[in-house]
Amino acid sequence: MDVLTRINELRKQINRANYLYHTMDKPEISDFEYDQLLKELIKLEIEYPEYDDPTSPSKKIGGTVLDGFQKHTHTVPMMSLSNVFNQEELFDFYERIEKITKDFTVTAELKIDGLAVTLIYEKGVFKKAATRGNGSVGEDITHNVLTIKSLPLKLTEPIDIEVRGEIYMSHEAFKKANEDRLEEGLDLFANPRNAAAGTIRQLDSKVVAKRKLSLFTYAIVNATQYVKRQSELLKYLKQLGFPVNPHYKKADSFESLVEYIKDFDQLRKQLPYDTDGVVIKVDELNLYDQIGYTAKYPKFATAYKFEAEKQETVIRDITFQVGRTGVITPVAELKPVQISGSLVSRATLHNEDYILSKDIRIGDHVLVHKAGEIIPEVLNVVLEKRTNREPFKMIDHCPVCKSQLERKDGEADYYCTNPNCEGKKMFSIIHFASRAAMEIESLGEKVVELLHDLTYIQTITDIYKLENFKDELVELPGFGKKKIDNLLSAIEKSKSQSFDRFIFGLGIKHVGAKIAKILVKNFNDIEKLKAATYEELICIPDIGEQIAISVVEYFKNENNLAMLDELKSLGLNMHYEKEEIKEHAFNGKVFVLTGTLESFSRDQASAIIEKLGGKVSSSVSAKTDYLLAGADAGSKLKKAQDLGVTIMSEDAFKVLINE
Repeated sequence: MDVLTRINELRKQINRANYLYHTMDKPEISDFEYDQLLKELIKLEIEYPEYDDPTSPSKKIGGTVLDGFQKHTHTVPMMSLSNVFNQEELFDFYERIEKITKDFTVTAELKIDGLAVTLIYEKGVFKKAATRGNGSVGEDITHNVLTIKSLPLKLTEPIDIEVRGEIYMSHEAFKKANEDRLEEGLDLFANPRNAAAGTIRQLDSKVVAKRKLSLFTYAIVNATQYVKRQSELLKYLKQLGFPVNPHYKKADSFESLVEYIKDFDQLRKQLPYDTDGVVIKVDELNLYDQIGYTAKYPKFATAYKFEAEKQETVIRDITFQVGRTGVITPVAELKPVQISGSLVSRATLHNEDYILSKDIRIGDHVLVHKAGEIIPEVLNVVLEKRTNREPFKMIDHCPVCKSQLERKDGEADYYCTNPNCEGKKMFSIIHFASRAAMEIESLGEKVVELLHDLTYIQTITDIYKLENFKDELVELPGFGKKKIDNLLSAIEKSKSQSFDRFIFGLGIKHVGAKIAKILVKNFNDIEKLKAATYEELICIPDIGEQIAISVVEYFKNENNLAMLDELKSLGLNMHYEKEEIKEHAFNGKVFVLTGTLESFSRDQASAIIEKLGGKVSSSVSAKTDYLLAGADAGSKLKKAQDLGVTIMSEDAFKVLINE
């Protein structure tokens, strides 16, 4: 057998193995046999480069390192879906379609909890992949998507086609990724979706390949060129070689749709990946234009979101932690329980009032869920199982330094008033290094805790002296030369972080990210801010009495002043360079943000508005010019409508900011 024949045979065997394992879930060879075939193929391709083929399965092992991601403009926008949360809202969606046409059916498909991707093929060969981005422009992630083993590099038909789907991480791959991060001393991923999103934006495709992302496809751009129904589309995708989630059903009545959703709600608890709802689409593609679109969503489809999963467990103890401002937070130590794809053993109890209002006690059986599918929270007590007669009693001394706690009038929180409390210091360091503040990569909570316990970092200034202990740090468990080099490089980079993020990082009471920006715009270097008086501060819009007092007190403290002088000598940026505001429709306009935006975080949208000369307020009033409304907008939307405030959609916002 000649070399080319053997190479082609290996490619055929490996492609078949990938298809059977990842698409059909019917593996016919062992992992060892698969690895041996792949090793032989790679060896032959290296020895005989003249037989290189871009569709070879060897291209999926990763290895490309990028400087950054290129932009990709979508030929057809990647629209998001509206959400419904209960049967009544689902019926409203169904009834709206019935008013347009009686002759329709719907498909119900599991909504995979991952991130959207578009895949472009030319003559049946994979060419490009891109993220949703803002719906109009995404990022080219071709090199990373190439590592997904279920991605077909060559279709069964030589056609030009653009297919859309969801990249996700299985529970097994998520567990392995977190085990690897634990060994490396890195912060753990919060959930599989975050892990998948973080992975796909890695610049090194070898890292992506190692984390074993998966893919399901569910849509075709300009689908009517290929099929007439969504149910046919899913079968056609599978015929072409794409992975398609097998759990979808066709419903010809509202009653059958409801039953299918109930079935899927039960099924999701047994699946090896996360799903957070059911996507409902009108099956007949020719009805889409007739049913129509809103500015943001198609009217012929919606996503039914499952109720957040809740589980019963037991509160083994209530402990207390000290925050960066000295606030004492009670924490429920739980009997570990699996919720929404991760093991939960702790949940915040917020403050004394929260605990007393729910009458939470040690030993209680409680129902726990993840608020926003992320933060574990105690919902309520299962009173019929209570055995403890002792009600909760708040501590009166700091759990770390034993100082007397103080609860101020009008506040729900207790505070440790000791400025030298070790607990307060450590959380101040964690906050300073966090993504929202100085964004020091590799200096996450666990690393700070370790370096604090080993006395390398006792104060914020110690962060910038770690270079002196480089040789010692390399010897620590879980550390190594590369990790230390990355950490020190991130620390050096943080010295040029913007002045407002530095001020936010200091953890001044009542000074959040927004107030920090206001402060540096009015006092553009640290010396001016140090000298700011209460009278000067109180005259600034959005700076209230409590903030003004807090800022003045912070800059009167000799320890704080000494730290700032030292940080300045270490080279940190303490000056605000005013950005030139271009002429724009947002100049001088007051915005309020509400609901969930698809393409921006609140902070990102606020930063864009401010850069274009606008102002962001937290509450709607007669002075509000625009309400930027995302999904699930609440009471602010009604108030804005009552006041006649202009409601701006996210799509309109995107158009305006690009003018």
